[in-house]
Amino acid sequence: MKEIHRQMLVGERSLFNERDLAIDETIFGDGESPLKECKNITLDNCSFKWKYPLWYCSDIKVNNCIWFEMARAGIWYTHNISMKNTVMQAPKNFRRATEVYIENVDFSNAQETLWSCNNVTLKNVTARGDYFAMNSANLEIDNFTLVGNYAFDGVKNMTVKNSKMLTKDAFWNSENVTVYDSVISGEYLGWNSKNLTFVNCTIESLQGLCYIENLVMKNCKLLNTTLAFEYSSIDAEIEGKIDSVLNPSSGKLTCDHIDELIIEKDKIDPSKTKIICRQSK
Repeated sequence: MKEIHRQMLVGERSLFNERDLAIDETIFGDGESPLKECKNITLDNCSFKWKYPLWYCSDIKVNNCIWFEMARAGIWYTHNISMKNTVMQAPKNFRRATEVYIENVDFSNAQETLWSCNNVTLKNVTARGDYFAMNSANLEIDNFTLVGNYAFDGVKNMTVKNSKMLTKDAFWNSENVTVYDSVISGEYLGWNSKNLTFVNCTIESLQGLCYIENLVMKNCKLLNTTLAFEYSSIDAEIEGKIDSVLNPSSGKLTCDHIDELIIEKDKIDPSKTKIICRQSK
């Protein structure tokens, strides 16, 4: 492989359509699309300061790099990319990318990041920003921390483990999502989703878990969660009490106690939902 070492590269398309490069300790300054349409590139200890650095690329390995704020919309239409130990300050990264592996990465401005991507692995990732991972599919996520609303809207086929998420309107319109051993806090969790499962999770949500087809909850806690399960078909096993439940459409709910159970017979058929309270208040 050709090596590029300790360079300052500026100007539009500075390494356009290159192949088989090992680039280290190099700064990509002003100039759009420096690595557009490149293939088989390794980037170590590099910095990106301007827009669109990796578009239409394939077979990319990134390690110990920095994306500054103006390196926005940096990785679009790219296939087979691995990114490790990297700081990502720029928003709108990873769009319509496939075979994406991200480990030990901090997205300090993750607004509109990871949209419409396929086959994605996140491990030890932190992100701050709204609309994370919209319309992506086939995701495996472990040890993920998120602060930002509207996350995972429209995702399909995703597993999340050991994560913490502060996010309003998360998992809307999603399908085939399972979350293990995680903490989630945010209003209106999971609306309009299908096949949404939580296992050993702690959840806080105003009017969360509503309008869901096939909601499964196993050994979960609902803290400060009110008006839950409206028009949802459920199989929910809750540890402890629930503050309030409103009009579940069908299924089974087991918990210690419900402070306020609201069943409106003109809106749902109460006989379709079995509710078991283990103890009185």
